[in-house]
Amino acid sequence: MKNNIILEIYKKLFDTYGPQHWWPGESPLEIAIGAILTQNTSWMNAEKAVYNLKRHGLLNVDGLYHIPEQRLMELIRPSGFYKRKAETIRRFIELLVRKYDSSLSNTEDVDTKTLREALLSIKGIGEETADSILLYALNRPVFVVDAYTKRILERHNMIGEKANYREVQGIFMEALPINTALFNEYHALLVKIGKTLCRVKDKRC
Repeated sequence: MKNNIILEIYKKLFDTYGPQHWWPGESPLEIAIGAILTQNTSWMNAEKAVYNLKRHGLLNVDGLYHIPEQRLMELIRPSGFYKRKAETIRRFIELLVRKYDSSLSNTEDVDTKTLREALLSIKGIGEETADSILLYALNRPVFVVDAYTKRILERHNMIGEKANYREVQGIFMEALPINTALFNEYHALLVKIGKTLCRVKDKRC
């Protein structure tokens, strides 16, 4: 029954809002860095930080590996929590250099579970950010759960208030065909609803 509801929600959202064209970014690395920068802030703020890095020619592994941390903090300041995020970006880039010869393309033959564990080993990267990188930057079929997802399901009495990340993720992974494009679109549509209708104080959902 719950599986049918999950599919029905997707069909209604897609029919109403259409494709969302997520995630904005010109390269897998840009998407991954954007996933870190958007933690605890709006995409608008994260996008300003991404733009600063691109404008200075630093949105590449070599640039981010060699940039002084203070300079990195200055450039990503618009995203907030810039000291913590600079440290996380540094650790992420160091992982790429150390384990994957400085390129995300070298992760293609690595299984998703191993990649997820590697990302989660980085201080500052939690489940949502790790799965965002896997889904949007690396095209892995992993469903991303965020605050919007939890809020929508809770208001439809599909989860309890204390449901954890893996429990919520499991609902979608079990109900849907394992399909990267589908997971991408569904998550983007849930974000759309969470921002416009199913807000914290506006319960039109």
